Parts: sequence; C-alpha cells; structure tokens
Amino acid sequence: MERTAALDRIERLLDTVESDTMPVPVREVWLYGDAALGLDPVDRLDVYLTKDILLESDDEAADRFEREYGVKGVGSTVRAEWAEQFPDSLRASENGYAAPEKCLAAHLTDPDEPIHLEVCNAPFGDNVTQRLQGALDREAYEQVLDPRGACLWIDGERETETIEKLRAGELAFPTLPEALEMLGAEEADARAAAEAVQRRRAEQDGATVRGDVV
Repeated sequence: MERTAALDRIERLLDTVESDTMPVPVREVWLYGDAALGLDPVDRLDVYLTKDILLESDDEAADRFEREYGVKGVGSTVRAEWAEQFPDSLRASENGYAAPEKCLAAHLTDPDEPIHLEVCNAPFGDNVTQRLQGALDREAYEQVLDPRGACLWIDGERETETIEKLRAGELAFPTLPEALEMLGAEEADARAAAEAVQRRRAEQDGATVRGDVV
C-alpha cells in the first residue's frame, strides 16, 4: 500500500485502541521494521502491542461464555466487558482458552490486511533484547524481532510528534544487520538473522499475529 495510506491505517488502529474497550489493557503501540523506515510503498505493517495481564476474575461470565461459545477464560484471560460488546472477535487458543493476542488481532485487523501484530507483556525494547539473545543462543534467527521501531502510543497518549516525523520521513534507522550488531550480535549472525527475518516476512500473507510472554 502507499505509505500515506499505510500510516493512515495505523492511525485508525490507534483510534480503535483509544475509543474501544480492548480484550486486555494495551499499554504501548509501536510501528517497527520496514514500515518505520520511510519506504514507499509499504508491503506489510509490523505493529507491536504491549499488553497488561488481567488481574480480575468473573466466574459467572466465564461459565456463560463457555456454554454459549465454547471458549474458556472470559473474565480472567480477556475482559468480560469486551467479550459482551464484541463476541464475534472472541478467539481461543488450541487449549480452548480465550487468547488475548488473537482477540486483539481479530478486533484491530481484517483478515486480508497486510498487518502483522506482535503482542507481548513486555515493552518493545525489552522484548527485542530478549528475542535476539534467545535467537542467537539457539541459532533460531527467524525469531529475531526487528529493533527499528517507533513508539506511537503509550499509557493512553498518542505520540503526535513521532507520527509527524514518520509521515515526513524524518526518522533515521540503520540497516537491520547494523541494528542487530549494535545490540551485540556478531556480524555473521546479524546478517543471517536479517536474512531470516526478511524471508519470514515474505512468507506472511494477510493479517498475522504472534503472542509472546517475557
């Protein structure tokens, strides 16, 4: 999609986060990778959401949604208030429990949109470091998270200045191998990881989501 349309889409996503009840509390929204680099057109939008874990429980809602929808954990894994308002976006993991990352993806994206959501309880910078170290230790380079990101929304506030700089193409980032080397990867590992990340992105189609816990 054209860059202007891509950034308009991201702002509509932010509008939704601000205005709608979310399945779980959202603390941060980042745009990262190619979409943050000033490329035009943009093949895919990579979006990172930092979520909070619910510290509440609604046994009555859990029982009702399990009976009616066959999904466990409503009221503890995802908000019962959200599930009441948006039952069509309720999604479960393989074990039958409501999956916050899948619910967020269903709420925020359409199936055919070229958007990838990374959903984690940790801030973007912390997860970038954790994922890189784990990928290097296991040589699982495809697990690397592109560190070139811009925070667009945090704790209920939109980062208007950052969004304006994105639209003007004023944010400067290194290449992906250079960024990974700056985080401690050896040159050969950084190149291999960058190639793996690009291959993974090229294989993605439509809206995709990955949930992570750090």
